[in-house]
Amino acid sequence: MIDYPHIPVERMLRQTADAHGDTVATVFYGARLTYREIDDAADRFAAGLRRLGVNAGDRVGLIIPNSPAFIIAFFGIQRVGDIVVQTNPLYTARELASQYADAGATVVVCLDLFLPNVLAAKPDTSLRDVIVADLKDFLPAPLSTLYPIRRRSDLRKAGHWPLDIPAEPWVHRFRDMLKTPAERGAEPPSADPDDVAVLQYTGGTTGTPKGAMLTHRSLIANAVQCASWVPGTQAAQEKTLIAIPLFHIYGLMAGLMVSLRLAATMLLVPDPRDLKHLLKVIDRWHPTLFPAVPTLYVALMNHPRLRRVDMRGIRACLSGAAPLPIEVRRRWESLTGGRLVEGYGLTEASTVVSANPLTKDGLVKEGVGIPFPDTDVRIVDLETGTHDMPMGEAGELIVRGPQVMRGYWNRPEETAATLRDGWLHTGDIARMDEDGYLYIVERKKDMIIASGFNVYPREVEEVLYQHPAVLEAAVIGVPDPYRGETVKAFVALKPGATATDQEIIAFCRERLAAFRVPRQVEFREELPKSAIGKVLRRALRDEERAKRQAVIPAARP
Repeated sequence: MIDYPHIPVERMLRQTADAHGDTVATVFYGARLTYREIDDAADRFAAGLRRLGVNAGDRVGLIIPNSPAFIIAFFGIQRVGDIVVQTNPLYTARELASQYADAGATVVVCLDLFLPNVLAAKPDTSLRDVIVADLKDFLPAPLSTLYPIRRRSDLRKAGHWPLDIPAEPWVHRFRDMLKTPAERGAEPPSADPDDVAVLQYTGGTTGTPKGAMLTHRSLIANAVQCASWVPGTQAAQEKTLIAIPLFHIYGLMAGLMVSLRLAATMLLVPDPRDLKHLLKVIDRWHPTLFPAVPTLYVALMNHPRLRRVDMRGIRACLSGAAPLPIEVRRRWESLTGGRLVEGYGLTEASTVVSANPLTKDGLVKEGVGIPFPDTDVRIVDLETGTHDMPMGEAGELIVRGPQVMRGYWNRPEETAATLRDGWLHTGDIARMDEDGYLYIVERKKDMIIASGFNVYPREVEEVLYQHPAVLEAAVIGVPDPYRGETVKAFVALKPGATATDQEIIAFCRERLAAFRVPRQVEFREELPKSAIGKVLRRALRDEERAKRQAVIPAARP
């Protein structure tokens, strides 16, 4: 067993700053801040919150992309004893209002680019104060001078230019908060490890979003588990490339929290779609750790500038949030010389539950690896969730460990349905082999039933990714009058590549049982993705449903 420190989340930053204060904590477009500077800024931000009348236990929304401002605000909020409400910057005003009303948030810290949506949402929430950040304050010269031009362009695209920041007493500037004298030692004296530290909303891709209550204990535990999984690390010597958003639990844990545990330098990339900048960061700073999602690895490997970039410093990569195709792993490892392994996690478990070994001699299988230390897993029947399935047979994966959430915010019935007798019921279909390795077969809602046969999209997608012309692929079930459901594939081709639907189908027919072969293929320029780059099958299903609903009325006399 691992000895987990019983400390609040903010104390991890304090301990790292005390031990490695001069180590560079963040690199943001070349601007560097040490751990001591980040720790001091978090103290000043916390003091600013107290002066606004923010009390321990209040919920504070955070809408900032990967930047020093996010880290300073996150730990400043924690040092008041507040709960961070992680928020996707892509949310509309309606979605913001719904989330903040549910959380009971009274304060929000947002980037100026997202202020218009916050202001539109505010009347339908309990928001009392709005703190507005400007990334210009964290950029080096001459970028700090040029950034307002870029910001104006972004605001115009969003229809929010000119930006109007109200001159109201409830609107505050982030930079002014940092001028507040620090009150070190004013943080709550004895935070209970089982107190909620973060409300991480989940379910947006499968149902109504609900706030997973992640405690200090669960976040600290998963950070320690993740850090222990990476072999050969040296304190204050690692560099983590953080392109996955910190507002997502995967980015928060595998990026921020693990870096704190290792006193690693965080190379912060606010927009993972800016591949040119991302490659520049890799070439200039030589990261050693790079957690990401499969689509980002694919995009980088197919970028025309890749051959000019030195990738050999990347030693360990953990892929999550979506299935990792075998061909992607093999090609990435040949380019970097490092290890890329697939892991499995979910918001309700503070993110990571299992992973393949990152050690050079560790056995890597084409699945999501073995459970993390102190993590118990079972495969149970889909009907009752109480009977263990025989070895090798599929069932629902349930999890028990120190990283599991406390429950869903204000959702006692859903909490009771998900947390049963100490076990987290994940809703994912999995199997386990004789060596204890897990294989995620599919989510319950993604499974396709064609002519009575279960078809798991991942099995078909693995084959599609083997086609030399395929860049990205996703598979869903669509209604079929004879089979009940049939398999439809959505494919994005590599630049300059060509293929027909019949060629794709023929390729699959050689490699899959007949009932798994796609009957329909639709080509796209790109596939719909979440904010972290996960291909959204639900969005494709919604599109297909909308098409059918449009056809049915038209067919009526």
